[in-house]
Amino acid sequence: MAFTIAICSQKGGVAKTTTTLSLAGALAESGRRTLAVDLDPQGNLTLGLGFQPRRFQHTLADVLLNAVDASAVIVPSTVEGLHLLPAGKPLQLAERYLPSRPHYQHTLKNALHPQNADYDYILLDCPPSLSVLTANALVAAGLALLLTQAEYFSAYALKPMLQTVQAVRERHNPSLVYRILLTMFRRRNRAHRIIRGRLEATFGSGLCRTVIETDTKLREAAIAGMPITHFASNSRSAGQYRDLAQELVAYVEKESVQPAA
Repeated sequence: MAFTIAICSQKGGVAKTTTTLSLAGALAESGRRTLAVDLDPQGNLTLGLGFQPRRFQHTLADVLLNAVDASAVIVPSTVEGLHLLPAGKPLQLAERYLPSRPHYQHTLKNALHPQNADYDYILLDCPPSLSVLTANALVAAGLALLLTQAEYFSAYALKPMLQTVQAVRERHNPSLVYRILLTMFRRRNRAHRIIRGRLEATFGSGLCRTVIETDTKLREAAIAGMPITHFASNSRSAGQYRDLAQELVAYVEKESVQPAA
């Protein structure tokens, strides 16, 4: 049974797609069957795995709007064990038309349900907004991974994101939990260290132990159309995303353990 993680941020430029791509690579590298779902009409995750969005006859938009079976749209990537459900500009139509349908918040969850048996993890790369697509991702997910930089405006943007998570939990998905991931961190930057300390004091165990530092190798990996774990296996970022994968897997496995009868 797949565990679904929504990678979210209201603010752009916090390495959301990079994190989805890199975490997917780390999970697949560890032998876990992984599906990466591109929920951004810009199609950056699709590009980051080496595909041109316009090459696909069908994308996630067809799954959400036209009831096309997701299995007919999913494609394998060059990374063993990592598949992609691609996106493109037609996904913009979902923002306009999905709200006119009953129970539209559950559209993505219902569309992905048949895939649960085929994967260990499903990662949802959300658009940088509190949109219809983001709401669908949060309803479908067991965990919301909320990204922030160690910058004032980025950390401030966590508030509306957390309010959205709470609203989804109350109305549609009571089992939804969240973790906050600090990205693009500079250890020598005093302001970054101060904000990290404040986040730790505020959120405690809700803040991931793993921190993702700034690394130019991540940009190079995206250009190459590969996860950092496969583009620069020995890089600092590859190690940090492996640590993140282990941290999240440990959490999921702990939560899935059932008490003895």
